[in-house]
Amino acid sequence: MSGLPRLPNGAVVTVGTFDGVHRGHQAVVDEVARRAKRADRASVVVTFEPHPLAVLRPDEAPGRLTLASERAAALAATELDYCVVLRFDGQLAALEPEQFVRQVLLEGCQMAELVVGHDHGFGRGRSGDLDTLRGLGRQHGFGVDPVAPIADGAGQPISSSRIRDAVLDGRLEDAAALLGRPYSVSGRVLRGEQRGRRIGVPTLNVAPPGGKLLPPDGVYAVRVEWGGGIASGMMNQGARPTVGDGRRWLEAHLFDFDRDLYDREVRIEWVGWIREIRRFESLDALRGQLARDRETALAVLGQGSRTFNDVSTS
Repeated sequence: MSGLPRLPNGAVVTVGTFDGVHRGHQAVVDEVARRAKRADRASVVVTFEPHPLAVLRPDEAPGRLTLASERAAALAATELDYCVVLRFDGQLAALEPEQFVRQVLLEGCQMAELVVGHDHGFGRGRSGDLDTLRGLGRQHGFGVDPVAPIADGAGQPISSSRIRDAVLDGRLEDAAALLGRPYSVSGRVLRGEQRGRRIGVPTLNVAPPGGKLLPPDGVYAVRVEWGGGIASGMMNQGARPTVGDGRRWLEAHLFDFDRDLYDREVRIEWVGWIREIRRFESLDALRGQLARDRETALAVLGQGSRTFNDVSTS
């Protein structure tokens, strides 16, 4: 089921949706990697796509903090050896806890030890809990260890739902503190209509990926990263009322940068809020506001204009 190679000493495994790969998730992953290294075992995370709620209760499915590719990139930055992504469907959802442990974790992932969050639920209807796992561990010969919740500075447990609330409220500093990194989105740069270039503010345009949770529309200070490069800038998120475009875009202007990134995959980090979107009476008025936005963005970013560093050879 997992496609893993033969693991002579088995694996230390953890299971979850890991939406956001936030600081709490990272603590679980770090514990898995530490235990695996100590026991000369492989470290494995088992996760799901799509989000289970998108299958079980679509009307309640949350916007994603990390889409599949973003979550994979965040997990790849850890010390894990393997990430197993299971297609979540009705058949998987119907597995009883014992079936899930036996078929997926023991047979599929060669599990010798399981590390889970303190409130982990699994199996049909999340009917399995920590006590269920410990009983199955005694029956099948694997260890089970929970990781205590990670709290923020106020003593509140870090969770994906808290981060979603912060993003929706536009509290990006709070979201970044809980994630352990700035909130971001990845997407491909599309060819626009060159309006920004015609007024001296060239932009790169990214269509918001479906299912991605976005903060409130507005103008933001951002950082944009692509393969081999990074630059600071400002971004209009939402419609473009001055030019009569009601479509929702991520439209970023990069400071001191004027190169072709069309069709490149970029990652955009929200750094801070600048202002709401509004309609201007003329392009000259818009141009003047964009100049002021640039100064505000530089202040938010806490530095002078950041020049790009592109090490690609293409």
